[in-house]
Amino acid sequence: MRSSFGSRVLSNINGLFFILFSLSCVVPMLHVLAVSLSASSAVTAGEVLLWPVDFTWKSYDYILQAAEYWRAMWVSVIRVVLGTLVSLMLTTLMAYPLSKSKESFKHQPFFAWYLVITMLFSGGLIPVFMIVKYTGILDSVWSLVLPGAVSVFNVLLLSNFFRNIPKEIEESAFMDGAGHFRILMRLYLALSLPILATLTVFSAVGHWNAWFDGLIYMNDQKNYPLQSYLQTIMVKPNTQVMTQAYAKLMNSVSDRTIKAAQVFIATLPILCVYPFLQKYFISGMMIGSVKE
Repeated sequence: MRSSFGSRVLSNINGLFFILFSLSCVVPMLHVLAVSLSASSAVTAGEVLLWPVDFTWKSYDYILQAAEYWRAMWVSVIRVVLGTLVSLMLTTLMAYPLSKSKESFKHQPFFAWYLVITMLFSGGLIPVFMIVKYTGILDSVWSLVLPGAVSVFNVLLLSNFFRNIPKEIEESAFMDGAGHFRILMRLYLALSLPILATLTVFSAVGHWNAWFDGLIYMNDQKNYPLQSYLQTIMVKPNTQVMTQAYAKLMNSVSDRTIKAAQVFIATLPILCVYPFLQKYFISGMMIGSVKE
């Protein structure tokens, strides 16, 4: 089928637009990497754009010796692993009954609307903080995991995916004597790898990038996740998270180069994992959003 001249021009314009949009996402990271690998004098003079000037590893040498940074990194890793596992478990257990029809689960409409209402109205920051405080999980990793363990959006996405699984598969399993739990674990989850990969990306990226809850629920700065730690040294510098080694190193590197190096290292885990899950991410979004 031959395309018209106008459609080819429009296609080229769209391609150019998306190329420029992609570059707008990549260029800032290249600039941060260049700053982290440049000498402090070049960065202060504004000579660094997308390529390092007076190449040096001194900023990364400092980070390798900064115990506070790696402690915060370890807290974030624990949070991501624990938070993702808890979120996937609770989301799956909630999505399975909500995927049933009213005939199979007569209270399904009530619970579905109950979840939707929570997307429209929130209890507020102060009530959530009081719940976290009086349940005794303040200043622990559970305060970063449990308050947002269930995402209603993820529950609805997974329940829509479950609805697309043919009912004949479930009926045949029932005839063979399988119960709901076995059907969920052996059939539904086995057929839901794309959407589960999508939810894994959603949850992992959300936990990795979260910083505000760390500032609220953590009284001891040693328990800060990585993003909260970076916030204290970049947005609102805090002298309590600076070390004597940092002060000595300021003669050879600048505050900007060290911050750039920390930010770049903080983005590496997600950048390394996401390409392997991208195909599941796209297919899961497409399939989970369609209801037959």
